[in-house]
Amino acid sequence: MAGRMIRPELRDSLRRHSEAIVSAAVAVLGVWIATRGGWFWGVLGAGLAGVGAVLALGAVRRSFFHRDVASPGLVEVVEGAVRYWGTDSMGGEMALSDLSEIRLIDLRGHAHWRLRGAGPEALLVPVDAQGAEALADAFARLPGIDMGVLAQAMRVSDAPRLAVLWRRPHHGAGNRPPTP
Repeated sequence: MAGRMIRPELRDSLRRHSEAIVSAAVAVLGVWIATRGGWFWGVLGAGLAGVGAVLALGAVRRSFFHRDVASPGLVEVVEGAVRYWGTDSMGGEMALSDLSEIRLIDLRGHAHWRLRGAGPEALLVPVDAQGAEALADAFARLPGIDMGVLAQAMRVSDAPRLAVLWRRPHHGAGNRPPTP
């Protein structure tokens, strides 16, 4: 009965952001505990608030990447590598350390991440494949990435999807640290 009283779009939004809401509640609980007085409660509450804030940041970051599963296949991020187990001869693996470029492209009417390696190889990963939200945490570890740019690209559905969203910074020979 209670599920029918909530508008479907509100219910979907709450479900999508539930991790962020719970994490924020943990942070607020930590602040409340910290204000109870005494150094013990202050330290305990501050620690809990910090953990809640970090978890909320990750949850918000992942919420932009969350889509209802509409494409076949499975995305995994394991041991520093992105793996996409797809169908129709799509799929593969790419180490994050080999990743040189990220684009968001349209392919057959569906948005795909185009992950390009140092060589000519590229991995296409549908944004709406099962497990694709794990890419948010993987991408966040890349040097010089602006997660806001990726989130904006995901929000704008009619934007041209040819622009490079991230490119690995190159270090010229003069910028390399000396070898021992």
